[in-house]
Amino acid sequence: MPLHSGKGRTVAKALGRVTDYVENPEKTNGGDLVTAYQCNPSIADQEFLFSKRQYAVITGRELKDNDVIAYHLRQSFKPGEITPELANKIGYDLAMSLTKGNHAFIVCTHVDKHHVHSHIVFNSTALDCTRKFRNFWRSSFAIRKISDMLCLENGLSVIVGPKPSRGSYGTWLGEDKPPTVRGQLEDMIDTALGHGCKDFDSFLAVLKAAGVEVKRGKHLAFKIPNSKRFIRCDSLGEDYSETAIMERISGKRIVAPKAKAEAPAKPNMLIDIQAKIQQANSPGFERWAKIFNLKEMAKTVMYLQEKGLTDFGELEKVCDAAVKKFNGLSDRTKAASARMKDIAELQKHIGVYIKTREIYAQYRKLPPRKREKFYNEHSNEIRSCQEAKRYFDSLGLKKLPSIQSLKQEYAMLQAENKKRYPQQKRARDKMIELLTLKNNVERILGMTEKEKNHNRQQEVR
Repeated sequence: MPLHSGKGRTVAKALGRVTDYVENPEKTNGGDLVTAYQCNPSIADQEFLFSKRQYAVITGRELKDNDVIAYHLRQSFKPGEITPELANKIGYDLAMSLTKGNHAFIVCTHVDKHHVHSHIVFNSTALDCTRKFRNFWRSSFAIRKISDMLCLENGLSVIVGPKPSRGSYGTWLGEDKPPTVRGQLEDMIDTALGHGCKDFDSFLAVLKAAGVEVKRGKHLAFKIPNSKRFIRCDSLGEDYSETAIMERISGKRIVAPKAKAEAPAKPNMLIDIQAKIQQANSPGFERWAKIFNLKEMAKTVMYLQEKGLTDFGELEKVCDAAVKKFNGLSDRTKAASARMKDIAELQKHIGVYIKTREIYAQYRKLPPRKREKFYNEHSNEIRSCQEAKRYFDSLGLKKLPSIQSLKQEYAMLQAENKKRYPQQKRARDKMIELLTLKNNVERILGMTEKEKNHNRQQEVR
């Protein structure tokens, strides 16, 4: 997440605010879980600020209000799966891989929540104070890829097929997000009632045995383990009020089990366990990956049967056709975009030429002794006209096209690209889907490159 100073705040105040938060001793085990690269954590904000002043002196570029002053990353881990020390090391490796050692950064691991997570803050200004970090398009995907690889190398689980979202972390997780406290309480009530309670007192006894605190008074309320407050039953769903629970015990009310979200129909790429992790170091991940692979194998086979692609040679042909279709659409889009860029450049030079050609013609007609004075008065126009003429010569233009014709061609290409984008996206999705299936089939069958080539030769014969 790029950080800006914001309205009404100085750069120093903005940097101090974020570093104070991430280095909070109450969150970082007294500061033991704070590491840094090329800066002192206790004065990191001041060192970042000093580098920006040096940048202004060296480059002559002043800091603008909308300039990025630092970048803030958050890396979270599955509860109970990692030690704070390892989380900090992985965060450090992630920052080093992303910045390539060219930017100072701090890594602060927080342990005040149920899940261990690290905050990484790195300076937008490079160590040599001559340039800044270039935040590239879709950088979040690259960061996630580096983070996933580091986690897999250390035997940690990762989110398979995460759903992009601009919402909260819970929204991003979708159906995989952990249940709320109310949801957990409802599940515990369902479990207790599933024990075949004979009466309300036996139902309460089962809940207490599970660690739930019970408060009876005007309103019945429960507090689950690790929760901070009691929750009244009548504030839950209609099947969890005190009256509803009694009806469920007596059999007057029947509640259907909660439905679980179905897995996506399309198969994911199988995981290469050996390439990701050493078995001896991570038996937990190995077990998870094997289960994941078994499920994806089953989905792959079912999907192929539904599509009628039971022959590997036919699957290869379909894959080749999908790749060819996508590449064809992509090449046409790229060619149109390149032509649009050329048109825009040509329009610019024609516009300059039209504005300056009269002055340049006057300059050419003057005798040599008068040219110097005229040139000094109209040097910008003359140079611009000469540059435009050189550009036309480089294109071999004998006659300039009209601005109107160029605008019409540009609009036509733009419309074609706009119409082609949805087709290209569908073709890309189809290609990835089929290539994933082909890869999975090869992995399931354990096919080597030699066997694949032999199959292709047999098809040719």
